[in-house]
Amino acid sequence: MKLVIFGASGYTGKEILKQALAVGHSVTALTRDKKTITILHPNLQIVEGDVLDPKTVRQVLSGNEAVIQCLGIGGKGYGKPNSFVSDASKVIVEAMEVIGVKRLVAMSNAGAGNSWSFQSKVFTKILLPYFMKWLKVIIDDKNIMEPNIMNSTLNWTIVRSPNITAKKAKGTIVASLDGKGLGWSITNEDNANFIVNQILSKQFINQAPCISN
Repeated sequence: MKLVIFGASGYTGKEILKQALAVGHSVTALTRDKKTITILHPNLQIVEGDVLDPKTVRQVLSGNEAVIQCLGIGGKGYGKPNSFVSDASKVIVEAMEVIGVKRLVAMSNAGAGNSWSFQSKVFTKILLPYFMKWLKVIIDDKNIMEPNIMNSTLNWTIVRSPNITAKKAKGTIVASLDGKGLGWSITNEDNANFIVNQILSKQFINQAPCISN
């Protein structure tokens, strides 16, 4: 399938790009700096540009069939309110609707949307407000992003990922819509594997599963 990856130069994005190419997708990656993507592959086209520019995004989407949006602010960010992901998502969604690209798989965070109710009180009452304020800022931005996607005309899947680790892939992934059976983390490889597989899967169309190992 011909797909666009927004966020392919990030920690999770690089693994998603690697796996998307490995299973045979033709990928266009939009990045602010081509040097940040070092993968060389005949089915990879790297376009340098700004994801916040509607014209650029429409041009990148033209001729493609699906989108993976795995944008982030880089690690923990600065702990200050930031709307980059939700702003970029709005541009992407609107461009997809104009161009007619229907399939969108977007990465979010465990704790966003109704998955807040799945989190332990230790996490919501102590860890997040006092020790992980940087993550609260990220979740706040995803809470703006998610409704924009959900209210669109797209065939979307929002994947809510927990803490993503650099450990070796476990090959076992739990996906839940009600929080049952979820753990605290997922490996980067397993997270990417699940996201890439959603491109062709209809299991979670117009749903927002939380995942973990």
